[in-house]
Amino acid sequence: MKKLTISLAVFGALFAFGPHLAHAAPDWSKVPKRDIQVFHPGVATHEWIMKASDHSGRRGLKKGETCVGCHEGKAGIDFDMKRLASKALEPVGAPKTMSFPVSVQAAYDTENLYLRLTFKAPADAATEAPREDQAPMHEVKAAIMLASPQVEHAEQHGCWLTCHSDVRSMPGSDPKKKKYLEHGELAGGVYYDYIQWKSGEAGKGATQVDGYVAAERVNKGGKALVKAEGENRDGTYTVTFTRKLAGSDKDGDITITPGQVIPFGVAIHTDKTVWRFHHVSLGYTLGIGAPADIKASKQ
Repeated sequence: MKKLTISLAVFGALFAFGPHLAHAAPDWSKVPKRDIQVFHPGVATHEWIMKASDHSGRRGLKKGETCVGCHEGKAGIDFDMKRLASKALEPVGAPKTMSFPVSVQAAYDTENLYLRLTFKAPADAATEAPREDQAPMHEVKAAIMLASPQVEHAEQHGCWLTCHSDVRSMPGSDPKKKKYLEHGELAGGVYYDYIQWKSGEAGKGATQVDGYVAAERVNKGGKALVKAEGENRDGTYTVTFTRKLAGSDKDGDITITPGQVIPFGVAIHTDKTVWRFHHVSLGYTLGIGAPADIKASKQ
């Protein structure tokens, strides 16, 4: 009888905690890693990459080629970094570290998608770059954008679809205009699902964002992000996102299903910078148990 009582008590405790105990975080040591490079883009906007006189790759994009297909090789991304750091493409001032690697891991179970980013954050942004001006001052911010199936050319262009010449911090632009997706419409399912982790001041007071980018960027409203966690060990950050597979367009949360391939991108702010003064990835694909640039492992 005593053993039965203990067993019932344990069962009751498990039931009280709900289904979350059945879905523990992945054993990341068993999840494959893929390194991608993030880089400082300057004022190279979507309009810039689609102007033949500025970007010769426009012809390839018009044919259906991808940015990754042209610019990523065995040694990483192939860019003219001197050009990106020039006054023409970075009039405010480029960081000393123009690119750095980010290790990406992904896993999923019956309820959640888990995404993990590991990177060493440089602290050498240009002194002219805008900084956080309100407490907490976020040393680092890490974001992931997942494209809804209705976003045209997302796999080709990546997050450049949300970066335009008239958004704030671009030369001569509206200081209040945030990123947006041309023809973006939440009601029509045309949006990027946007999640972010913010480090907080000196590693304290970390916060998270669950929003979307459609006709404009909105940093709230999402309901799928369970939690975003981060830690800093001697300058190396590990940021882990836990996100429900279930989602609703009305909240800016795409629905994720096994076998699906989702275009996605990564953006990281370091050294307390804001707005366009970040490092971004090209557009990659995330496969939920399916072949892609990053394949999420079934747990």
